[in-house]
Amino acid sequence: MSKRDSVKYKIDRRLGENLWGRPKSPLNVRAYGPGQHGQRRKGKTSDYGLQLRAKQKLKGYYGSITEKAFKKLYTEAARVKGDTGERLIGLLESRLDAIVYRAKFVPTVFAARQFVSHGHVTVNGKKVNIPSYSVKAGDVVEIKQKSKQLGIVLEAAQLAERDVPEYLEVDHAKGVVTYVRVPVLSDVPYPVQMEPNLVVEFYSR
Repeated sequence: MSKRDSVKYKIDRRLGENLWGRPKSPLNVRAYGPGQHGQRRKGKTSDYGLQLRAKQKLKGYYGSITEKAFKKLYTEAARVKGDTGERLIGLLESRLDAIVYRAKFVPTVFAARQFVSHGHVTVNGKKVNIPSYSVKAGDVVEIKQKSKQLGIVLEAAQLAERDVPEYLEVDHAKGVVTYVRVPVLSDVPYPVQMEPNLVVEFYSR
């Protein structure tokens, strides 16, 4: 397990938002930042500060992925003609761990990363244990037979706090999800407002 897993609740408090819409978020009890200075009044945030915050929020949502990995996705998104921000969202949602999380096979995106790393899923019938693996439209992701009765899988399917988005077709009884299409920002059920345009501005400085 990565060290980032142990600080997932701190991400909410640091950013001041219930990033995943969880009932157990510490912000539901303490709606201010961590530390002895967390309750101080904050001054006006600069344009750079807004851009940085937007990047931190988007990175944090997907399990606080590394800066190197996030920058690589941005570079790939910027290489293609069209809206770079929308393309970035599509690339993030195409990650295998993101699809496992969206399909409600596991309760959190952190659990999704670990679930994939431990070899519990296949893509088009082949074992894939790389959380950042890019799933293509039409690909079929399936939980391995021996993993379908794991407590974490059975628990996640019952979660009422989030729904499966329309760009996925899921059969929880079989533990199978088909990635129908690459989504755009308006398709993705983020509990908080994401601003990929500010992320683009951050990297374009």
